[in-house]
Amino acid sequence: MTSASGGAIATIDPSTEEVWTAVATADAADVDRAVAAARAAMDGAWGRRTSPSQRGALLARLADLVRRDARALAEIESRDNGKPLKDTLGEVQRAADWLTFFGGAADKLNGEQIPYSVDALAYTRHEPVGVVAAILPWNSPISLASWKLGPGLAAGNAMILKPSEYTPASMVALARLVEEAGFPAGVVNVLPGDGSVGALLAAHPGVDKMSFTGSQATATRIMQSAAASLKRCSFECGGKSPFIVFADADVGKAMAIALQSAFRSTGQSCSAASRIFVERPIYEAFARELAERAQRIRVGSPFDPASHIGPQTSAQQLAKTTDYIAIGLEGGSRLLAGGKRPAHLERGYYVEPTVFADTDNRSRLAQEEIFGPVTAVMPFDDEEEAIALANDTNYGLVGGLWTADVGRAHRVAARIESGLVSVNTFRPVHYMLPYGGYKMSGIGRENGFDAMKAFTEVKTVVVDLSTAPVADPFPL
Repeated sequence: MTSASGGAIATIDPSTEEVWTAVATADAADVDRAVAAARAAMDGAWGRRTSPSQRGALLARLADLVRRDARALAEIESRDNGKPLKDTLGEVQRAADWLTFFGGAADKLNGEQIPYSVDALAYTRHEPVGVVAAILPWNSPISLASWKLGPGLAAGNAMILKPSEYTPASMVALARLVEEAGFPAGVVNVLPGDGSVGALLAAHPGVDKMSFTGSQATATRIMQSAAASLKRCSFECGGKSPFIVFADADVGKAMAIALQSAFRSTGQSCSAASRIFVERPIYEAFARELAERAQRIRVGSPFDPASHIGPQTSAQQLAKTTDYIAIGLEGGSRLLAGGKRPAHLERGYYVEPTVFADTDNRSRLAQEEIFGPVTAVMPFDDEEEAIALANDTNYGLVGGLWTADVGRAHRVAARIESGLVSVNTFRPVHYMLPYGGYKMSGIGRENGFDAMKAFTEVKTVVVDLSTAPVADPFPL
C-alpha cells in the first residue's frame, strides 16, 4: 500500500514506546483518488447493479475471512492500541458477527406501500446514499469498522475508511481481506492519515455522508465542513456515563460490573462507567470495596495472559489522563486507589486504575470525558436526586441503574437522558440493538435495522392508476 506522496506513519507500540511498523499516509491526491474510485464503483459494478443478496453474500464471505484471520488481526490491534490480546481477539470475533448479521440483513430492507389513494400505487424505496466516508477511533478500530462497513455495504454504498493515525495497521490488513472476499474495486477504500485527511473528506463534494466516532469537538468541525454540500452526518461522540446503584440492588453483581465497566480497555471506552452514583446507606462500603478491587487489577503487557488491562494507546492520551487525575486531586476529590504509574512498569503508557470519591458532580473530573481508567464515586439520597445527577451533563450515550424495585427500574430508565439505558447490567452491545447518544453524545444510531436506514435515502414513488380523463387546467 503506497500513497501519492510516498509518506508514511510510524506506529508506536504503546506497551514499549517503540515504533513497530509504518503505514502509508494519505494526502489530498489520495483522497481524490479514493473518492473517484468509490464513485466509479457506485456507477459501475456496485451501487444499483449489485443485488442485495449479492451484497449479503460478499459480507458473509468477508466475515468468514475475518474469523479465519482473527488471531493475526487481534495481534495487530494489540500492538497498535495496547489492549490485551484476549480483548482484541474477542473484538475481532464480534466484528465478524456484525458483518454476518448485516450480510443477512442486506435483502431485508423493505420499503412500504402507502394506501393514500384508490387510484394510485404509492410505495417507498430505500436507496444507497452513495459514497460514505467513515472516520474511526483508535480504541476499537476493527470492531467499529464493522459497525460502519456492515450497514453501509449492506445498503449498497461505497465506503472510505479513515483510521486513526495511532492505529492504522489493522485497517490495512482488513482492506486485504475485502479484496480477497471479492468486493469490486473501489467499493472499500482505506486512507490512513491524521486529522487533515478527515477534514478533506468532510469538505469533498464527492462524499455524500460522513460517519464518525470520536470527540464532539471533531464532530463539530466535520459538520461545519459538511454543511457546504449538505452531507448526511451521523456521529457517536462519547459519554460520561452514570452508573446508579440503589441500596436494594444486588450489590455484589453491581460491584463486579462497575469494575469491568470502568476499567475495561484501560478506560478507553465511550461508555465507561466514569460516574458511579451510590445510595448513601451503602456509599462508603461500596466506594471502599471498589477501590480495593481496583488495586487488584493487573496492569501489564497486552501479550501477557495474566494482564487484565494494558497501557493507554498513546503518550498524548496518557498525559491527558494524568492531567485529569491532578485535576481531581486539586478539586478536592478523595483518592481511594491508583493515580500513578505502576511501579513494576518502567516503559509504556501505563497508569493505575484510579478511584476517586466525594467528587463534585459539576467538577471537570465528573463532567469531561477522560478516556482513561479513572472513575468517580458519588453519593445520592433518593431517586429524584439520582436522576438529576445522572442527567446533569452534556453527554447522553449510556446510563445504567441497579435496583430490585421493578417500578423504580422503569421510572428511572424512562427519565435518564441516554440513548441506551440498562437495568441490572451495563452497556449490552449487540448488532441488533440501536446504539447512539442524546445531547452532545451524537446524532443517529448504529446497529440494528435503524443503522441500515441511516445509510439510505428514502424515495417515494407514486404511479397513477386512474383511467379517467384529465380536464384541461387552463381552458380557453
